[in-house]
Amino acid sequence: MIDSERFRQIRSMLRRRQPDLTVVMDNVNKPHNLSALIRSCDAVGIHDLHAVSKQRSIHTRQHAAAGSSRWTRLHLWHEIKEPCSALRREGMQLLAATNVAAAVDFREIDYTLPTAVILGAEWDGVSKEAIGEADRTIMVQTHGMVESLNVSVAAAVILFEAERQRSLKGMYRELRMEEEQYRRLLFELSYPRLAEQLTLKKLPYPALDEDGGIFPLEM
Repeated sequence: MIDSERFRQIRSMLRRRQPDLTVVMDNVNKPHNLSALIRSCDAVGIHDLHAVSKQRSIHTRQHAAAGSSRWTRLHLWHEIKEPCSALRREGMQLLAATNVAAAVDFREIDYTLPTAVILGAEWDGVSKEAIGEADRTIMVQTHGMVESLNVSVAAAVILFEAERQRSLKGMYRELRMEEEQYRRLLFELSYPRLAEQLTLKKLPYPALDEDGGIFPLEM
């Protein structure tokens, strides 16, 4: 049985998740940047995040980066249009982080709206295709000799502005995830091995009590 305090931590984390906030990593290749991005996503309540790569060799490294946090789910895509189309169908505004003339200060955006932030590769930045898919372009203003921040640093700055706005609006104080998804993830994160066994046997997950104890399945 899971430790009751650990169970309450997992439950509290899931109840703060923001299903309408995500990032799209546009050919972000370096494993340390991927890992840092994933940690930032977890910290602000993002569960599902997206990575686009045209390089086959990066897939393993992306999966390894995802494995550094069991609390998020990384979706892999081959073309930027794929996640952008899917997220647009969910009603999300698409924001490309890039230093182009039309870009607005990232703090001018209303992040309490359903939002996907597109972040570019370390050297090339956000691709032209991604900019074309975006509803707006945003930038993090710098005042020194460097023109832009490291992608993982820029992501953290933008995402914590989103967290600030959402916190002020009380969006972390209520369950925003679908109840069915919440209960499924609660069991899978509390009992990962048992969840895998039940899935293989095509059996339903049992209910959990307030301390994480398992109610026996009804036969």
